Amino acid sequence: MSLLRQQGPALAPPSPAPAGAIGVPTAGGRKGRRSRGLSARTRHRGMGLLLVAPFTLLFLAFLVAPLAYAFWLSLRTSTLVGGDHFSWFANYKQTFTDPHFLSGVRRVAVFGLVQIPLMLGLALLGALIIDEVTSRLAKVFRMTLFMPYAVPAVIGALMWGFLYSPTFGPVNSLSHALGMGKVDLLGHSLMLTSLGNIVTWQWTGYNMIVLYAALQGLPREVYEAAKLDGAGQIQTALRIKIPMVSSAIVLTLMFTIIGTLQFFTEPRVLEPTASSVISPDYTPNLYAYNLAFQYSEFNYSAAISFSLGAVVFIGSYLFLFATRKRSGLK
Repeated sequence: MSLLRQQGPALAPPSPAPAGAIGVPTAGGRKGRRSRGLSARTRHRGMGLLLVAPFTLLFLAFLVAPLAYAFWLSLRTSTLVGGDHFSWFANYKQTFTDPHFLSGVRRVAVFGLVQIPLMLGLALLGALIIDEVTSRLAKVFRMTLFMPYAVPAVIGALMWGFLYSPTFGPVNSLSHALGMGKVDLLGHSLMLTSLGNIVTWQWTGYNMIVLYAALQGLPREVYEAAKLDGAGQIQTALRIKIPMVSSAIVLTLMFTIIGTLQFFTEPRVLEPTASSVISPDYTPNLYAYNLAFQYSEFNYSAAISFSLGAVVFIGSYLFLFATRKRSGLK
């Protein structure tokens, strides 16, 4: 009994903490934090949509909508007798049997078979040279070759048109001074060569920079190992550098093929100077342009443009499919 009296009254069990006390989560608190988290997530998503909205609107307004309208035009035919009516794919059927369109495609194909290997060969050679040379001369050489790419294509074509002019061009003046007679660089026999010179002058530097960037990404230990094995600079370039940048070579080749099939600016600029040589159907793009803006055949012009786009897409896909193992592109 004495022991019980010494212990005093029994301790009462601790009372539960009131709702909302510090450290005790409540259903309302969890719901409030969840709602605050959802609202922050919603704000982030809304901010992202707001930042993307200008690009999306411009993309829809200036690319998707014009393409949709052009495709709708290509499915219609407008004549004075029959009026404007749906002809479905009749314009596309006419495109691939049109001798003017097919002759332009053949001319561009011949142009590309000569110009593309020459331009990419010069670009690869220049990239290998500036990759090997580490002096200040390499920087000057790199900037000099890249400068023509910075010149707009229209201005470059106008400049070369002045140089090619048979009446007041400096090329003809120089040929007369050397006793070589008149050289008609805008004639039938030399027109494709003159156009190829313009394209090579403008795009070699760009392709060279792409290939040079790929060479700069290669590990230098491979070069040192090849040097220890007795390989010279030419062997290193042919057996190590070129195979290791094959993916970049394929990439530049694909872009060049696409640009060649869309050949337009240079013939269009030189057309007034050499109207007897550059006909309205000289290239497929030039043919589509003249049909639309000189003969007002907008429906057939749209069909030609989409047909050319299909040819470019299919050709690019087949090229990538054929070179996927060698280039490493998926």
